[in-house]
Amino acid sequence: MFDPADFLKPTLISVNGVELEVFEAGQTNREKAVVLCHGWPEHAFSWRHQIPALVAAGYHVIAPNQRGYGNSSRPDEVTEYDIEQLSGDLVTLLDHYGYDDATFVGHDWGAFVVWGLTLLHPERVNRVVALSLPYQERGEQPWIEWMEASFGGDFYFVHFNRQPGVADAVFEEHTAQFLRNTYRQNVPPSEPQPGMALINLARAERPLGEPIMSERELDVFVSAFESSGFTGSINWYRNLDRNWHLLADVDPVIRQPALMIYGDRDLVARAERLAEFVPNVEVVNLDCGHWIQQERPDETNRAILEFLERQDGG
Repeated sequence: MFDPADFLKPTLISVNGVELEVFEAGQTNREKAVVLCHGWPEHAFSWRHQIPALVAAGYHVIAPNQRGYGNSSRPDEVTEYDIEQLSGDLVTLLDHYGYDDATFVGHDWGAFVVWGLTLLHPERVNRVVALSLPYQERGEQPWIEWMEASFGGDFYFVHFNRQPGVADAVFEEHTAQFLRNTYRQNVPPSEPQPGMALINLARAERPLGEPIMSERELDVFVSAFESSGFTGSINWYRNLDRNWHLLADVDPVIRQPALMIYGDRDLVARAERLAEFVPNVEVVNLDCGHWIQQERPDETNRAILEFLERQDGG
């Protein structure tokens, strides 16, 4: 298991009207940049196994805690967490480091942001790597409205939107238990279940699945969320319909080379028409659940590095 004492020391960087807590490595590798974007309920520490491998391969690695997480800013307004703001943070982060573009890697909600960034600012993204969450078709109905019609008002995405503050308070009351129960094999937070079932995960005494990290590693996540709370991160969910509207006039096709990494036991739905919207995509399947880069770090590293090498002509 990884020793948290060996993880990088962060820097607070002002971007796009907020401060981001950024973990950086490989600063001398100025020719190639990779930005790693975590999901929910995560932290930049979730990339602890990928950062050394990417640095060794010659990349300058930038891993921010995105707004709402860790010691990064947590704006009060819900709309401050929409896709324009989240992608704007990443664009100005590139400006801060002096890069015209970079490879962006995202897991879970981080993948959603990377897909959205590529749609809104295609010139700033040279390659996309997505873990767990594939490109999401916009469809004819706003996403939360569609989920409510399809899965009911207690589906957890809908629950977060229609009953603001309820889940936030429960997770904050049971932070350690919630995260300990969540970071297990085959128990992803994005499992299609009612909102109350996800909330009950915070109280469960006998969760399913084996833990994917040591208690010392888990403590990093627990400490971060005990400090930040959950509202900022859940506000990402509360902007899904707003994001649907913001993307209305954007070209929906991702033309950059892309790698999609699925976990065979992940309950996040796969995209049926991925290649139609991401024509230059490669797909890799790993034998794991939702927490792909933490459950299968070596295989994840190999898949990412081989993809980047192919794109570099290696």
